[in-house]
Amino acid sequence: MKDLFLLSGLGADSRVFDFLDLSNYNIHFIEWIDPHENEPIEAYARRLKVNIKKENPILLGISFGGMMAIEIGKQIRAEKIIIISSAKTRRSIPANFISRKLKLHTLLPARFLLKPNVILYWLFGIKSKDERALLRSILRDTDEKFFCWAVDKIMNWENELLPDNTIHLHGSKDRVIPFTSADYKIEGGGHLMIVNRAAEINKVLAEII
Repeated sequence: MKDLFLLSGLGADSRVFDFLDLSNYNIHFIEWIDPHENEPIEAYARRLKVNIKKENPILLGISFGGMMAIEIGKQIRAEKIIIISSAKTRRSIPANFISRKLKLHTLLPARFLLKPNVILYWLFGIKSKDERALLRSILRDTDEKFFCWAVDKIMNWENELLPDNTIHLHGSKDRVIPFTSADYKIEGGGHLMIVNRAAEINKVLAEII
């Protein structure tokens, strides 16, 4: 069985992977660690990669986890880097990501950004009561220090290099990181498509892993 290392999204945890069928792989979930003050994303990836103790692993990252998978994949030899609902380079980060140009993330308290509301549900493409409950639960458990650090890293990501072994899945209706191009386009998929379009993603993963 192949070793699959999972990296969740910003503020998320392993619960976002519960809807995927990963029973054919050896699963290793990489927990976020506390960032150092003003720590560059490359340095954080360097500390995070010590948890990967297999040769030629497959990295699978969701959203911010996809960005981290790319950063780790630039430092180690990986068989594949699979990113879902994620950015590939700095050009993939939309100008309106938490008002990127205005740097609103430095002005708004984390508790405000982590508060569930109708706009957040719309951005994430939430479609059911169960999905709203899952997002509320994840946001409630999110570490504010890590959240603030990660938002800043997203806003200032300068990556220009996309490893050749990167495979990108993205939803055509993603409102958080709008679709531009991807190896696999999920029609109608939103930013939380790993939850509500899991069956389609399972088919793609079975094909590419």
